[in-house]
Amino acid sequence: MTKKLFAVIALAGLILALGACSKDEDKPIVAGTSQGAGRAPAPGIMMPAGEPQVVVPDAVKAAWAAVTISIEDKAAGKIEDVKISLGSEYAIPGSSVKILVGEFLPDFKMDGTTISSSSNELNNPAVRVTVTEGGKELFKGWLYSKFPAIHPFQHEKYGLLLKGGIKKG
Repeated sequence: MTKKLFAVIALAGLILALGACSKDEDKPIVAGTSQGAGRAPAPGIMMPAGEPQVVVPDAVKAAWAAVTISIEDKAAGKIEDVKISLGSEYAIPGSSVKILVGEFLPDFKMDGTTISSSSNELNNPAVRVTVTEGGKELFKGWLYSKFPAIHPFQHEKYGLLLKGGIKKG
């Protein structure tokens, strides 16, 4: 009797687990894209298909002016912190690598297909960047301050890390 009850419970759990998956709605995370941006997603987690919509709350837009990004020159063994205004581009000196800084979210969250900020506090800082070299796009995605290993920018000579946001005024 106990074995039958255990088998029924195990079968019910398997049916529930299989029913929770939907092949049409979920696609794997693509590293290095804004689609792969979640609140510290682990590799292999399924995310809704399609390009997420980024919604920056008005209070966040009003509060933040720039970000600090650490640029590592791997060959020289040097790291330099650079302040880059939101919506602007920064060219790494002595190279053809450019960083275009997009939206900054101090408390990054992803809810379905919407990316936003839960608050104006630096709970989970993230910035969307596009990196080009010689006019060719190398990376378009999010840099996470507290989770730098999540979909990091990968380059043979340079490394990028989000240090934090810089408030206006």
